[in-house]
Amino acid sequence: MDLKQRLNLLVELGDHILSMPDSWLSTKEKAYHENGWFTPEFIDLSAYNIATRFLNRTALESVVKQYSLPESKLRPLDVGIVMAGNIPLVGFHDFLCVFLSGHNQVIKLSSKDKVLLRYLVEWLWAKDEMLKNTIRFSEMLKGCDAYIATGSNNSSRYFEYYFSRFPHLIRKNRSSAAILTGSEDLSQLAALADDVYTYFGLGCRNVTKIYVPENYDFVPLLETFKIYNHLFDHHKYKNNYDYQLAMLMINREQYMTNGSLILRKNNSLFSPVSVLHYDYYDDPAVLAASLAASEAVQCVVGYNQLPFGDSQKPRLTDFADGADTLQFLLSL
Repeated sequence: MDLKQRLNLLVELGDHILSMPDSWLSTKEKAYHENGWFTPEFIDLSAYNIATRFLNRTALESVVKQYSLPESKLRPLDVGIVMAGNIPLVGFHDFLCVFLSGHNQVIKLSSKDKVLLRYLVEWLWAKDEMLKNTIRFSEMLKGCDAYIATGSNNSSRYFEYYFSRFPHLIRKNRSSAAILTGSEDLSQLAALADDVYTYFGLGCRNVTKIYVPENYDFVPLLETFKIYNHLFDHHKYKNNYDYQLAMLMINREQYMTNGSLILRKNNSLFSPVSVLHYDYYDDPAVLAASLAASEAVQCVVGYNQLPFGDSQKPRLTDFADGADTLQFLLSL
């Protein structure tokens, strides 16, 4: 399959996702049954962003031109992919990059996300059975020529050890932040709520910490964030909230809450589910430079950064951990 055929098939896949066929609806139900964090609402959001931002013909053709992707691969290599499962279809971008590059791929799905990507790949197989030779699933990744693996800081050490003899791209824990000035209007705060609450805060592009100036008034933010209070009806989220609130009360720590989110002053970028950390800053420009230099930060919204509400809308070239996946694949 040459590059033009691959592009056409990807665009067709995007149209298939947007058409919401019965087979996709039943797949969503199965995914939610197997992983309670994968609500239909958030599966739809992830799939919609993939279809409109990744599988858009204009976006795909722009990437082809930017990277001078070859029409065909004379000697494709086998690329093993260890996929994460923290949010629905989080591994799709790696799959897409390998597919665009013309290499073969052997995919180890996360136990938390075994349904959604398999459905999309099986749809591609139905369009062209030869793709079964170039896209495969396996529980064991052995004999590959290169590897891409996403996991925690702990698992990344094992990946580095196991894949050290091969070209590899290893990703670790990351999260995102927001810089507020205090001049945000209610629409911007509502957009920031999307950055915080989407996917229950489990993604690396979720804002888990906000930075505010001294004497910042938190009341408008907490009131606006109530638009997501319906998440409190989700038992897994509620259990996390109840536990975190109990621990803060037992330890006599100060906190604020709007009934669905706990706001807590803490130095760490990473916060537990249902908790948003905050801290104060003196100079927003100095803070922005510091966050840009941090290996733990995926993206930043707010002051001179991404617009509020855009953290969960990555483009095709917004690579996880800032590591250019396509460039890595083309260099093999």
